[in-house]
Amino acid sequence: MSSLDVNEASVPSPESGSVEPGLGDRLRRRRKALGLTLRDVAESSGLTQGFLSQIERGQANASVKALQSICGVLKLDVGALFRPVDEYGRGRVQRFADAQGFSFGDGATKIKLTPSTFDHLEVLMGLFEPGGSTGVAPYTHGASEEVLLVLAGTVEVTVGHDTYTLGEFDSLHYHSNEPHRVAEATGSAHARVLWTMAPPTY
Repeated sequence: MSSLDVNEASVPSPESGSVEPGLGDRLRRRRKALGLTLRDVAESSGLTQGFLSQIERGQANASVKALQSICGVLKLDVGALFRPVDEYGRGRVQRFADAQGFSFGDGATKIKLTPSTFDHLEVLMGLFEPGGSTGVAPYTHGASEEVLLVLAGTVEVTVGHDTYTLGEFDSLHYHSNEPHRVAEATGSAHARVLWTMAPPTY
């Protein structure tokens, strides 16, 4: 049986029109920005290359389940695919007080500053409590070029077998597929860092 269930897609009729305007282009831009082929996405999502190609060209509709599978591979928010284009213009400014962060590691929070419409660049702020870290063990994600800039406080950054102590406005660059770890260094103060990476991996 094909990896694509018949309930996952339907070819649009002239009456129903094609997929959401711009959705296929959006998916294709993101895929190419991540350096992925249709085959890569097909293998990771469980969908067929032919079906994925039809979606990108606006020749097939996809169920929410199929879009969730695709967006999981492309690291996109499904909801962002259906936002009105003019919504992005109105939302250029993100107030820090309104930012949505997520906890990770030990005593650390990440806040994504770039919108989901960005395909080539991602910027995140990291907030560390005294002694907080990204976790006990170093981690990797994707294969992006990454720069860490310290905005406040002092942190220790481990990349591979090397550890660096960075103070305010010091920076460090590495590739995100290198094992790395960040920790507040003093144990008595907060620290704030900025991660910039291309292409996005979150």
